[in-house]
Amino acid sequence: MDDSINQIVLPERFTFPFYYEPHPLTKIAAAGLQHYLETQNDLEHNFGLNANSEGNAIGKMFGVLVVQDTDGKLGYLSAFSGKLAGSNDHPKFVPPVFDMLVENSFFLKDLEIITTINTRIKEICSDENYQNLDQRIKELSAESLLEITTLKKQLKSNKESRKKLREQLMNSLSQEDYAITEADLVKQSLYDKHQLKTLTNKWERILEEMRARSAQFETDIENLKNERKEKSAALQQQLFEQYAFLNKDGKSKSLQEIFSQTALRKPPSAAGECAIPKLLQFAFLNGYKPIAMGEFWWGAAPKSEIRKHKHFYPACTGKCKPILEHMLEGMPVDENPLLRVPEKVGQLEIVYKDDSFIVVNKPAGLRSVPGVNIEDSVYTRLKHIFKDTEPLIVHRLDMDTSGLLVVAKTPEAHKHIQRQFLKRTVSKRYTALLSKVIDQSEGEIDLPLCADLLNRPRQLVCFTSGKKSVTKWKVVKRYESMTKIDFWPLTGRTHQLRMHSAHELGLNAPIVGDDLYGMASERMYLHAAHIEFIHPGNKEKVSFEVEGEF
Repeated sequence: MDDSINQIVLPERFTFPFYYEPHPLTKIAAAGLQHYLETQNDLEHNFGLNANSEGNAIGKMFGVLVVQDTDGKLGYLSAFSGKLAGSNDHPKFVPPVFDMLVENSFFLKDLEIITTINTRIKEICSDENYQNLDQRIKELSAESLLEITTLKKQLKSNKESRKKLREQLMNSLSQEDYAITEADLVKQSLYDKHQLKTLTNKWERILEEMRARSAQFETDIENLKNERKEKSAALQQQLFEQYAFLNKDGKSKSLQEIFSQTALRKPPSAAGECAIPKLLQFAFLNGYKPIAMGEFWWGAAPKSEIRKHKHFYPACTGKCKPILEHMLEGMPVDENPLLRVPEKVGQLEIVYKDDSFIVVNKPAGLRSVPGVNIEDSVYTRLKHIFKDTEPLIVHRLDMDTSGLLVVAKTPEAHKHIQRQFLKRTVSKRYTALLSKVIDQSEGEIDLPLCADLLNRPRQLVCFTSGKKSVTKWKVVKRYESMTKIDFWPLTGRTHQLRMHSAHELGLNAPIVGDDLYGMASERMYLHAAHIEFIHPGNKEKVSFEVEGEF
């Protein structure tokens, strides 16, 4: 590192990896790595930064670790998450904890076997005889269904005709003649049933014969799939045992050991491949003292996540947290800011109250309900104000969101208003300050959302399993580098407005101060400004409005 860093005070504790403001040394190290990435032309990875980028363009998470050697000299290490251009071997970057791609490794050998199995499955599936049989079975199944359905309709018509005939002849024939006719009608009914049974049996024989001819192909495919599953599981287990992570005391733990104590019980895919575990491992192996860390995104964002070029991001919780808890054991680490009891936040303004409910203007920084480590909340403050009333929270606002919150005073009111939220008949308007100028004046965002299970509480855009999430928006005012905007959420998904603002398929402009999907600031500039619903008592429409102070 440059001599200018001598004026920078070293941190007393190592960076808390899951929520941090990069230390000045980390920023200098990251700037050095970013300069390298900008000027290096032989990485052969398509980051998607060029306008004419084609193919599978994808950005990458990079990490820097500021370290100190035994002589007290400062420097930094660099790493990337996963692989870069399909390889682990790149100058400037530390190696992986375990390199599965080295020549003649067990991983490559077993991968070759699995690839051979996949090839054999494809060969069977594309076999002309198998495909012809499969197609013929589908055609015959359709033909049998049509023929049987047609006969059933005819037999139903015959049954209706017999019923009508019985009704006509019941009173016009003698008992003896009616008995003869009834016997004949019963014979017709039995014949119809025989016809249906004969036809059904015929098609069952034909289809069974065809399926028996196809069964050998399907048995071979199923056996190969089971073999592939077993070999993949064995290979994965072998990999888990090879990934062994050190801490500062030289204590080693495998991935399997680390994750056996978690709710997952086993490591998720690609665990141990992230940048920070690689960096710490290299530092411990080579006698370097970790000083500070940071991870930043480089390149185009993935379609599901919020990732901005050059922005710093915390380590992921699902894959990295159990590993880092072991690796950082015994090291002085910054406290988790999310567990820090905040200084007294702003006053809780009561906008409206009656016998059924209370409407408050929640200040930014105050929780809706108590947390594990933080008691101060809308709930606890109202309980203190209205000592004889149990506040019943109808809906919630994120801690960093300010604005209108409805709290019921009776179970009946709670149930009535909550039902309106569930039926989406409650009208809400939010005001936000976005981090860039929005050219359009208004629009609607429809991006389905789901939880990022390996990185809670973050959300993902997912068009296969995400829940429908729709937001209407309109520009209020444009500034030099920001936009004030109104949002009308038509659904109520977690972090909906934050995701729809930040995602590149939404407005591609994070809310100012959004520390999850954008950049942290003194507060997140999102305010619940208006709410309208049916009063649980008089059943009349009521509305409340408090504009944000920003």
